[in-house]
Amino acid sequence: MNGSQKVSRKDFLKTSALAMAAVLTPGLDVFAKPAKTVGLQLYTLRDLLPKDVEGTLKKVAEIGYKEVELFGYSDGKFFGKTPAQFSALLKSLGLSAPSGHYTTGNTMPNAKGTLKKDWKRAVDDAATLGQKYMVCAYLFPEERKMDDYKRHVDLFNKSAELCKASGIQFAYHNHDFEFKPMGGQLPYDLILKGTDPNLVKMELDLYWASFAGQDPVALFKKHPGRFPLWHIKDMAKTKEREFAEVGLGSINFQRIFDAKKTAGLTHYFVEQDICKRPPLESIAISYRNLTKISV
Repeated sequence: MNGSQKVSRKDFLKTSALAMAAVLTPGLDVFAKPAKTVGLQLYTLRDLLPKDVEGTLKKVAEIGYKEVELFGYSDGKFFGKTPAQFSALLKSLGLSAPSGHYTTGNTMPNAKGTLKKDWKRAVDDAATLGQKYMVCAYLFPEERKMDDYKRHVDLFNKSAELCKASGIQFAYHNHDFEFKPMGGQLPYDLILKGTDPNLVKMELDLYWASFAGQDPVALFKKHPGRFPLWHIKDMAKTKEREFAEVGLGSINFQRIFDAKKTAGLTHYFVEQDICKRPPLESIAISYRNLTKISV
């Protein structure tokens, strides 16, 4: 075998992983051209990461993902590692973490690294890791009253100011409950209108918005440039409309990606809240089917 024919161990492992995905998923074109900078929200692999952080991230990279979105930051650590340690691990695998998920801390007052406790330290650690976005990921049922949303608006603006000082953009990630009318208005509209559009951007979960009967493209047109981050997962063609891998459901992703400039898209992350298949197989399917979309 001459020099031009040599295959690196990394390339061999990546090809093997994709070939296995093809065996498990008939019809999957594992050699299609990769989509540009596809990211993964690591919550999809929440059961695997505590058992083997390095091994799991290695498999993510072998599938072809280049970016990951973090979750679970606590008391100065990312999956039990310091920002410097975790940054080195990601770099060794050819990965980067442009975004991370956080919570308000309203329901967990003793938790460190939330919007309400040790937020400055969380921002500093995110900056060390190279994050460009810090996202409020979820509002618990106990913090979804209309008065709560009004307080969230102030908290988001305040938290975003600290982010801005470190060159980080703050954002909010939706589910479906923000689109349920409350007191004659949608909580999502309240957040959009009440927060400073320069300080607070939105990470639109395309599944949850669609599940709630919203048109992502219409949202982009109504609030151009406000949606730099997206979560990508499909909706099954069933009565339950449960989660599905990208390309195996009913969402027209090409139509949404065609409006990316209006949205202001900078990063998008595959996410599967619940997987019917083994999670690594699930994210391999979504990754490869994203290559069929013009992004």
